[in-house]
Amino acid sequence: MLFSCLEKKNSPDQYIYKPDDKLLYDTIVSLDSIFFNYYNTCNVNLAKYAAFYSDSLEFYHDKGGFDPSKENIVRRTKENICGKVTRELVPGSIEVYPIKDYGAVEMGLHKFHNHTEKEVTPPNASKFVILWQHKNNEWKVTRVISLH
Repeated sequence: MLFSCLEKKNSPDQYIYKPDDKLLYDTIVSLDSIFFNYYNTCNVNLAKYAAFYSDSLEFYHDKGGFDPSKENIVRRTKENICGKVTRELVPGSIEVYPIKDYGAVEMGLHKFHNHTEKEVTPPNASKFVILWQHKNNEWKVTRVISLH
């Protein structure tokens, strides 16, 4: 079966994700948790957050556009996110697929909480894609696609 990670449920267009490589899945889910813990506490962990990014980072944001600069992304995070916004993963939404001779792609849903807003509005879930490169026994984020 071409998509062995998809289990049919009730109808052909419904499925439950089941990873082909459980060890890879667990590794990426753990990295996601650590990475976004640093993101959520970047006012004290900015260097640890930045260390997850490859120097060749490319960031694609549906509203903010394309940014090929790790330095810009880290600077913008410091200015706009640290102490102001936190990320919440939608439980059970992560899917991980191996990329032969490169690493893995992670897809999922998350919500962002803006703590500077006077009126708290519930955040909407948005999609993300992260490309992880495994090189020299180290995982780095090389590409991010963030859709809101």
